[in-house]
Amino acid sequence: MDIQITIALLALLTAAMVLLRIFWLRVPSPLRFLLIRAALVAIVIHLLFVVTKWGTTSTHFNAIINWLAIAGYELLVLLFSRLSPKWLTSLSAAILVIPLFSSSILFPLALVLHLDSIPRVPLGHHLYYKIVPWSANGPNNSGVDLNIYYSPPFAPFLSRRVGTQPFNMDVCDASRAFALPGPEPKTILVRCPHLSSQSAGSDDKIVRIP
Repeated sequence: MDIQITIALLALLTAAMVLLRIFWLRVPSPLRFLLIRAALVAIVIHLLFVVTKWGTTSTHFNAIINWLAIAGYELLVLLFSRLSPKWLTSLSAAILVIPLFSSSILFPLALVLHLDSIPRVPLGHHLYYKIVPWSANGPNNSGVDLNIYYSPPFAPFLSRRVGTQPFNMDVCDASRAFALPGPEPKTILVRCPHLSSQSAGSDDKIVRIP
């Protein structure tokens, strides 16, 4: 359900950006100046988060930054479509916007819909993990990502993702997945208990921390 709502919200955002593009010349010059620079800032911040794997400890705030970057990207692409020749730039803009509806973009955006904050579970040594659920249309398309983060002691509001392990609901009971310090230094043991229909045990993975 989260993905369907996210698609609808993204479609509304795209429609709003299209309307803004149509009436762009009616927008006061100072506001146009501000919108373009705000779009650039949002995109740069998001790209820095993606490339460095740093972010804030708030899943909601990270998702909001993601949404702002998408809005900024759409605005710049649609303003590009105002250039000549318009038939070519409009076609290019459409091609550049379509990939925003792919699952790799929609899953992070859907996190803004989680009204309850995703709890942090400490692992020691300034490490913690979060269980992030995901779902998509079709069978065998739901599960969780167990994301492991490092939060520096001098800036506890920041975090860097240092590892991740996905689990599919059909493979094990992903809703009960958890992590423990690993058997070796800089390792984390990630465990997903078997389903009730399976034999006793768990699906265990070792995640190495760089």
